[in-house]
Amino acid sequence: MVMLALEGVTKVYQVGAFGRRKLTAVSEVSFDVGEGEVIALIGESGSGKSTIGRMVLRLASPSGGRILFGGKDITGIREHDYRREVQGVFQDPFSSFNPIFRADRVLHMIREGFFPRLNNAQWMSKVEAALESVSLDPAQVLGRYPHQLSGGQMQRMLIARALLLDIRLLVADELISMLDASTRIDVLNLLADLKQRGLGILFITHDLSLGHYLSDRTVILRRGEVVETGPTTEVFAAPSHAYTRLMLESVPRLHQKWESK
Repeated sequence: MVMLALEGVTKVYQVGAFGRRKLTAVSEVSFDVGEGEVIALIGESGSGKSTIGRMVLRLASPSGGRILFGGKDITGIREHDYRREVQGVFQDPFSSFNPIFRADRVLHMIREGFFPRLNNAQWMSKVEAALESVSLDPAQVLGRYPHQLSGGQMQRMLIARALLLDIRLLVADELISMLDASTRIDVLNLLADLKQRGLGILFITHDLSLGHYLSDRTVILRRGEVVETGPTTEVFAAPSHAYTRLMLESVPRLHQKWESK
């Protein structure tokens, strides 16, 4: 079942002195995300992939086209209701935490906006369940300051914050780019587990190997336009577009060493 659908979505920015010039960041982009499905949106820096993520999260508005959630144009859904079902987690977990406050403050901000009627015991039970669902021990992370947590723990805490709302769609924008290799696989496996629970995931990345590891379908973006899309196994095994082939050929091979010519 289709959960999210982009139909001919375009984003144009006014740039230059007095906004006299136009920059098309995204042009006529169409794809969808189903329940329990991971879609990898892959492109190099400046391809427009993060702009698409921001539009899906309603942090930016399309200049053209439509974004539908549950068959409804997202501009017609009350923002409070939309954020209950769609949340994002971004590249730099450190930017989401204020170093002078305990890290779990990011969770309590959700309480103020969405669960003001829960008593303390009910709220803590909900928080602990969300943390445990992302393989965090509440006793080890609650009450800690950001500098006392690893990047992986902070990223998991941000995912737990999204899960507090019983969301249906997660936008993961370069989610693990700043994490070390051992932590990356843990977070990827967490996303795979969330997928099994029925969560739809828009996985935005510039890293082909990460997209291949996790996604069901792949969308290749170049200069704001979709150049190739399809089941991930097919896109990676037999790419039809020259740009996709070039990207795949540029991926370093672990079984080969670089040799000077």
